[in-house]
Amino acid sequence: MDVKLKEIRTSKGLSVPQLVELSGVPRRTIQDIEKNNNCKVDTALKLADALHVTLDELCRD
Repeated sequence: MDVKLKEIRTSKGLSVPQLVELSGVPRRTIQDIEKNNNCKVDTALKLADALHVTLDELCRD
């Protein structure tokens, strides 16, 4: 699953610690997703909810 997490996070002016707080996803996991551009579906759902975007927006080109 190709994830545009960093792009969306920075466009919303959020730091990694802020996204950790909003999503409940561990900092290391967020850093790994931003580095490797992929993640599990359940994690992607948490992040999409925290960022107020759809799963399609988070995971598609």
